[in-house]
Amino acid sequence: MPGKLITIAESLHASIPRTGEVMRSLLAAGPDAYSKPGEHLDYIKALIEGQANNGACYIAVNVDAFGEADPAIAVEIMVQYVRLVRQWGRGVGVCIDSSNDDVLTAGLKEWFNTDQPVQQPLVNSIKVYTADNMMPLKKDYDFSFIGLLMSEDKATGPGGSHSVDELYSLAKQLFDKAVNEYGFKPAEIFFDSTVFPIAIDMPMEPGVPGYTYRAFETIKRIKSDPVMKAAHCSLGISNCARDLPARKVGICRAYVEKAMEYGLDAGIVNVAHHFGEKPAAAELARLVDAFAKMDGSPEKTNEAMTLMAQFCAASR
Repeated sequence: MPGKLITIAESLHASIPRTGEVMRSLLAAGPDAYSKPGEHLDYIKALIEGQANNGACYIAVNVDAFGEADPAIAVEIMVQYVRLVRQWGRGVGVCIDSSNDDVLTAGLKEWFNTDQPVQQPLVNSIKVYTADNMMPLKKDYDFSFIGLLMSEDKATGPGGSHSVDELYSLAKQLFDKAVNEYGFKPAEIFFDSTVFPIAIDMPMEPGVPGYTYRAFETIKRIKSDPVMKAAHCSLGISNCARDLPARKVGICRAYVEKAMEYGLDAGIVNVAHHFGEKPAAAELARLVDAFAKMDGSPEKTNEAMTLMAQFCAASR
């Protein structure tokens, strides 16, 4: 198996039911709740410390669920949780995770709002069309970033989604802008070609490659590029197992194992499972491999669909 995975711990996320419930209780209790000892703050402390103890390279914070009605609330909450990661994360860098640039900026500024030295943070995410908003912050705040390979323009690939060529082109645009205009080092760039649940990774028309195929092949293209090879590739691993009836941790383990063969070297994961450190179950590795090779040909599509049907039948 390739080298050790750069792990971005995913558990401090407001969309996770129990964590979100605790976060809502802290918010309702007022600003003092983030510094006053209590059951809910103890839960967050244990969550942060547990992820650090399990070897997280970064501890991600996502509070976007609070910003749906009022984005300003997500800005305020992100500041609080970045502060808590800095306090209890045992030196692990924060990953500031949001689809809102104002939330990302607030979290980035708060991470450096201390006289103590801190690890370089990771910002998730920057897209081609938000790059000129976020990348100038590099001048004042030293950070790495995840470049999400998506475009505002209509995708022109097979089936109406981005082709491998389009995804690779987006990576090159982000890389060029980051390195040549804003002074990022290649190793400070993480590319995300997006995970799609394998349970629904089924082509709607003949000849269309699967999403898993496109994500993995894009990673291979990036890591094979002599200019970009020092950049990292990261995926939100838990999404691959969504909607499956069973063995979700095993599927995630197999997905990581297969993606690492294509060049994946980072992932947003549940660090308690130590993905990438022990082999996946052979039958699950075979299932993921079938989706990784689903190039649109009838043979590859039929193989993936057959194995998925067998997996679901065995899981009933």
